[in-house]
Amino acid sequence: MASTTVVLPFALPPAELAPELSRNLQAPALATLLSHNNLLKKHVSGDENRILPHEAWLAKERGALAAAVMQGFGLAPKEGFWFIVHPVHIQLARNHLVLADARRLCLDQADSRVLFELAKPYFDELVWGDAETWFMRADGWQGLDAASPDAAMGSNLADWMPVGPTALAFKKLQNEIQMLWHEHAVNEARQQRGLAPVNSFWMWGGASGAAPPAACAPAQSLAVAAGAAPSWLAALGTPGVTAAPGGSGSVILPQLIPAGAGNDWGAWLGAMQQLEHEWFAPLLAALRDGRITELAMILTSRESWTEIRTSKAALRKFWRAQNLKNLTQ
Repeated sequence: MASTTVVLPFALPPAELAPELSRNLQAPALATLLSHNNLLKKHVSGDENRILPHEAWLAKERGALAAAVMQGFGLAPKEGFWFIVHPVHIQLARNHLVLADARRLCLDQADSRVLFELAKPYFDELVWGDAETWFMRADGWQGLDAASPDAAMGSNLADWMPVGPTALAFKKLQNEIQMLWHEHAVNEARQQRGLAPVNSFWMWGGASGAAPPAACAPAQSLAVAAGAAPSWLAALGTPGVTAAPGGSGSVILPQLIPAGAGNDWGAWLGAMQQLEHEWFAPLLAALRDGRITELAMILTSRESWTEIRTSKAALRKFWRAQNLKNLTQ
């Protein structure tokens, strides 16, 4: 018998849009899972939170994120304080700067390697993960509070810059890398191909490499479904565990992240319809035939999350209206 946890980042649309989106969403399986529950808890993150709710859930499950992601890439730092690093595009929007969606950067390994090698001498230690995920060592930056790229994306970047006693040191390093990459041949070639230049880097998820993330890892497996998952998120999946409805353990479904983070609610509807066919209907079937004993769903937005638990017995609560009203913040 299996207990399954499904994490759905950005499954909760903004409150003012939720009624209309729910009316346009044809998802009877999801409606059943949300309505016929044993437990429903709603939570709101504090204003000071600089990572998204699903990222906070991952940090709780997998331990400090930088160390856990490094382990996922097969790296095991013995000492020092490490951050996750992403090459990014920062753009000007009217009178402020905005961090663009890194998923649209289309940065290949060859170009990323060139930029990585150029930047490497400017860091105490810079380690390659893949084209979109690197790691930097900064032992004196433990007190730096850095936001995740998806939390900062699309907003005034001044509100999301790292804060703490070494914030100026970060800004100086960022400026040096920006000047280093500005008008480099890699970026000139990218712009000729119609791609945005890689003009800066973003870092977050700081953690000590001395504390092995395996000590904090859960007993259950974690799978990350294929789709819009950035490489840092995919690296957190348990090796050899395939994401499929009906299995035990936990699974992250990242398909809604690009649309939800980018406020593209038409695309969000399309992704939800696909999840209805590929995940919600099979999960409901697995509950009904006993392959899953309990299903926990963690639905999140930018600032809140809802935990819903259901079971085969809960599905028999026929007196409960089947609807999507719980798909709200």
